[in-house]
Amino acid sequence: MTAAAPNADLGVGLGAGVDERFGARLQAAVAERGPVVVGVDPHAALLEAWGLPDTPEGLRVFSRTVVEAASGEVAAIKPQSAFFERHGSAGVAVLEELLGSARERGLLTILDVKRGDIGSTMGGYADAHLRAGAPLEADAITASPYLGYGALRPAIGLAADHGKGVFVLALTSNPDGAQVQHAREAEGTAVAARIIALAEADGARERAQGESGWGSVGLVIGATVGDALERLGIDLSAGSAPILAPGFGAQGAGPAERAAVFGAAAERVLVSVSRALLAAGPDPDSLRAAARALRRDYAL
Repeated sequence: MTAAAPNADLGVGLGAGVDERFGARLQAAVAERGPVVVGVDPHAALLEAWGLPDTPEGLRVFSRTVVEAASGEVAAIKPQSAFFERHGSAGVAVLEELLGSARERGLLTILDVKRGDIGSTMGGYADAHLRAGAPLEADAITASPYLGYGALRPAIGLAADHGKGVFVLALTSNPDGAQVQHAREAEGTAVAARIIALAEADGARERAQGESGWGSVGLVIGATVGDALERLGIDLSAGSAPILAPGFGAQGAGPAERAAVFGAAAERVLVSVSRALLAAGPDPDSLRAAARALRRDYAL
């Protein structure tokens, strides 16, 4: 795939073809299989509940089971890198296997790594996960903009060149997030609102180059933020960014919150669940049945 010349405003090369863009692939997956994204979070308690040891081999069995059950049933999986990294190189090897297996099955992966740094360091993180052929290649990653949105340019640029995506943390539901995300700039704009506007601007530039549908720069907005969007003056209705929304299921949000929190943007919301589905394991058939039930519950 040959990259086009870099866009001076965006600072990236939009080299992916229309059918290769992450946003387009994700939108097609949601249309076909519903909005559910399964968080692959093999913490010790969950492994124990599945009758598996808290070892790299336990991770391997867990990961293979989830990929097998999720393929063809959900829009994407979201492995949490931390639960693999804590097992050292052997755990990272299992993550590599998981990402490769999902790619072979055509199952989209959003790697939850929340990377955020500046310059060559951010470029290194991007190269690890967004370059085609990288050992830990994913379809998209999560990233933190709180060293400045511009610090994410190496990741956003590489993602565009390789048909990948970046989900930018914007308005999370952890209690301390409001200290930064709800803060206001000198002219009164909330920090979260600024982050969302910048991500949406990247999507607008995709459309200006003849693209349509969802953008490849998405947002992370918690499903349990209540009326924070309204209070901060944020209107998502006219955007194109896919919205990765943790907080559904065991964390308290349900179908009603999808509509109440996100309003007209609900159709772009990816319903991120982990325990609500993985509790049905370790039997693959039970996991598939749980995925289908969640798909019905969250159908618009």
